[in-house]
Order: sequence, then structure tokens, then C-alpha cells
Amino acid sequence: MALTRWPGLMPPNFSAVYAFVFCAGALIPGPRGWVVPLGLLLGTDLVLNGYYQWVRGWEVFTLTGLALMAANYAGYAVLFGLGRGFQRVRRWLGLVGGGVLGAIVFYLVTNTAAWLFNPFHNPEYTRTLAGWLVALTKGTGGYPQTWEFFRNTLLSGGLFTALFAGAWRLTASESPADKGEAPETAPPTEETPEPAEAEA
Repeated sequence: MALTRWPGLMPPNFSAVYAFVFCAGALIPGPRGWVVPLGLLLGTDLVLNGYYQWVRGWEVFTLTGLALMAANYAGYAVLFGLGRGFQRVRRWLGLVGGGVLGAIVFYLVTNTAAWLFNPFHNPEYTRTLAGWLVALTKGTGGYPQTWEFFRNTLLSGGLFTALFAGAWRLTASESPADKGEAPETAPPTEETPEPAEAEA
């Protein structure tokens, strides 16, 4: 998951993060379900932001940058909550559908935040419905259009959810009921014959 976030290794917004957070909510019970993804996200964000700040020379530790990061974590929280809603879904295809739905929701949350905060001061990001639609489709000039980011988010959300859910199904121990088999019954034991009644 961490490697797919590193700049240049994957196409923009093609990441295992969306699927990882969704699948953690759907497949890992208890506190581990949110502690594991949150720890990995915080760790990789610290490394990435340090790289952008001190290697690339971008100003990321600003109020706007921190607000955008908070919006990303709000999107992750929605993804995780959506995963929790899919906890009872054990069919592979159902989980993949949930992962794709989660990628769509994450895209809408984070691009709406980019439109509201407008970190690149794009004059087309007007506070109107038209400006919001520009943020969702065209984006900021000089960068790839946001519909391309959406395509990559959607593809990676579906692909990595399919991989995570498939791996989980192959490795998780299933009960006979989960496999659709009848539960095993205990082998019959030999009954101790009752003592014969004494003859009078």
C-alpha cells in the first residue's frame, strides 16, 4: 500500500489506499480495523510531505495544505465507515462493488475540498455549481484533468479491492457454515451396555 503512494511509481491517483482503507473496515474486526490503516496512512503522509517540502521545495505545511490533508482523512473515514457497512458482505463481487463505490465517494469528497480551499488559486474554481463541476472534471490548468484522476481512482479502487478481498478469501479460515457445508458431527461413541438384570 505504501509503495503505491510514492510519486512516479504509479499513474496519478492510482493507489491501493482507497481499497486498503475500505477492506480494513470490511474485513478486519475490532480496533485493529482502524488502527492499522490509520498508522500506515500517517506514517506514509509524514514521509511524503517531508519529501514534497524538503526535496521538491513545495510548501505543504501551510494552513491550506493541512486543511487539504484533513479533507483526505475525512474521505478515508468515509471509506472506512463504508467498509464497516459491508462487514456482512462476504461475496467477492459485493466487496469489489463496495470498493468502487468507496473510490467514487473519496473522489467527490477530496475534489470538493480542493474546490472549496482552491490551493492553486484557480480562477475557474468559482463558488458556483459551474465552478464545482470544473473542479470535478477539468481541474487546475497545467495539470492533468481531474476526470483522469477520477478514472485512475476508480480503476485502482476496483483492482486493489479485488486483490485484497481475493487474498482475504484465500487465506482466511472459513467455518463449514461459511463454505456452505453441513457442520461435522461428532463420531458416534460406543455405548456401554447396561448390566443384565439379576435373575430372581
